[in-house]
Amino acid sequence: MTTGDPYDAVILAGGAASRLGGADKPGTLVGGRSLVSRVGAAVADAERIVLVGPDRPELPGAITVREDPPGSGPVPALRAGLAQVRAPSVAVLAADLPFLTTDDVNALRRRAGGRSGAVFVDDGDRPQWLAGVWRTAGLRAALAGYAGASLRGLMAPLEPAHLRATGHRRPAWYDCDTEDDVAEASRLIEENRA
Repeated sequence: MTTGDPYDAVILAGGAASRLGGADKPGTLVGGRSLVSRVGAAVADAERIVLVGPDRPELPGAITVREDPPGSGPVPALRAGLAQVRAPSVAVLAADLPFLTTDDVNALRRRAGGRSGAVFVDDGDRPQWLAGVWRTAGLRAALAGYAGASLRGLMAPLEPAHLRATGHRRPAWYDCDTEDDVAEASRLIEENRA
């Protein structure tokens, strides 16, 4: 897997956003742009962008699918998204990563090398399962035999390479789960524009 190889992207955007009071988290504005549009921009060079969740006007070229039933969790959402993937590798991303860039995605692709994939790890070395790049065939095979509900249970046995995000005021895996997270991300983005 290299940065020259084609890849697809699956963006999971169908969660309930309970810690945001049920708000439309993917549509939440951070620094003047929706979270999902920021993630979409990070994978603009993907062959296909598959959005799992409601249609998003911010990603007009995306293939939109829903997990069955809607809101049933990340594993069914990944299954629905992966069904639309054609490329040999796939970025699997949350829709709420305001600091993710194309360079970050390319770093994951390089780090994956000859492995099953690569994921960012946080400051406590915990893998961030919705900030990674995977070999499509291996992820499909793992999903085919998986009856669990956790992404960790699905992905950890694949033993992906780990990548620590560096060089950012906030790391690529930083997600916006609460109003405070959104406010902090917006503040940092505005500061970096000045």
